[in-house]
Amino acid sequence: MSIATRSAGGWAARLTAAPDAAGTTHLGRWAIAVLFSFSALFFFGFAATFSALGVTLPSMVTELGWSWTQAGLGFTLLGVSCAASSFVPARLIRRFGVRAPLLLGTVVLAGGLLCLSRAQGLTPFFAGTILCGIGYQMLALIPGTHVLSAMFSRRSLVFGIYFTSGSLGGVAGPWIVLSIMSGFDGNWRMVWMVLAACIVVVGLLCTLIVGRGSDTHAQAAAAKPAAAAEEGWAVREALRAPQFWLIFGAYLAQLLVLSCVASMSVAHLTQLAITPAVAAGMLSLEAAVQVGARLLGGAIGEVVNRKLLLLVGLACTTIGVWTLSIATTPALLLTYAVLTGVGVGLTALSSTLLLLEYFGKKHNLELFSIICTLVAISSFNSLAGGAIRDATGSFALAFQLFGCVPALVFLATLITPRPRRKEALP
Repeated sequence: MSIATRSAGGWAARLTAAPDAAGTTHLGRWAIAVLFSFSALFFFGFAATFSALGVTLPSMVTELGWSWTQAGLGFTLLGVSCAASSFVPARLIRRFGVRAPLLLGTVVLAGGLLCLSRAQGLTPFFAGTILCGIGYQMLALIPGTHVLSAMFSRRSLVFGIYFTSGSLGGVAGPWIVLSIMSGFDGNWRMVWMVLAACIVVVGLLCTLIVGRGSDTHAQAAAAKPAAAAEEGWAVREALRAPQFWLIFGAYLAQLLVLSCVASMSVAHLTQLAITPAVAAGMLSLEAAVQVGARLLGGAIGEVVNRKLLLLVGLACTTIGVWTLSIATTPALLLTYAVLTGVGVGLTALSSTLLLLEYFGKKHNLELFSIICTLVAISSFNSLAGGAIRDATGSFALAFQLFGCVPALVFLATLITPRPRRKEALP
């Protein structure tokens, strides 16, 4: 065995919750393979949906003669279908295992992308965005957080790596779109066809790896002489805690900002006389900063108070999106990209970790699914933003209004203590 292989196995063993010394290296390697598979799904899933749609929409609007209200409705349907289908992967996992949502999600997402490639009017466009939202949800956060939280003991670091992959998808997404369009004479339809092919290949390969890795982990856990029972709050008990709703509010706030930046920032900045290349570059820079923020947050999340990370994230998100509304100089553009990237990255990571820390793992799958379902309200920001743009001639007011949400959640979180269980439910 090579030194590199032994080092990889040792690193994997330190991260994983291995059953015993004999099986640590083998189980750890499968766990790392599962982590990289989910990271690849998150990367391509986000790049092919929210990131790609935000960059292609201006070309689609121009060619097909849509209003920005109509275009915003498509982005809204993408978000609504993603959130509204959050219960699907949870139920599929409980009943059929993790392979089912991954395989079905691959098929649905690829089908949605192909619908977008054939869009001549609003109906196939809306159908494509709905399918993309459902498919993305079955491939991304809910299966990923559920499986990874079971396979790894150092969840903060692992979640940091996993969430970073989604941010990398945001970094690469605009450039993938621009590169494909450049290679096909500005043909935005080829963007969706190429991305559909990528999703099929990556989705099928990752389904095989994740399925095998999950089976290996389940067999190792079953072989334990006395497995410890999972601890955590009951679902109804957690829903009565104000802290659950603050975590929901924080997750909602970062999604509001993330989706409005992805869907409207390029169009907004070009309207402010910023070139399309610079506007797309700022979108990629914002996502690149998310990468660093999530990696840093994951690395220090084991030792730094996660509520503090959440407060920092909410503050940066607020200032960043407010700056975007008036970003007409290089300094303001950099301020928007850096602060929004730090804010969204830390808020998404720390709110997910706080849900596990506050309410335990036993019902985390159901609780996180509830949050992902309820944040469907964030999807209406694109529709609202498009309507504001059509009514006022600018997106500025939309960004200013959306920035108020993380500001309010910041104030509420600042004065709310850690939840305490009054009585354990049977």
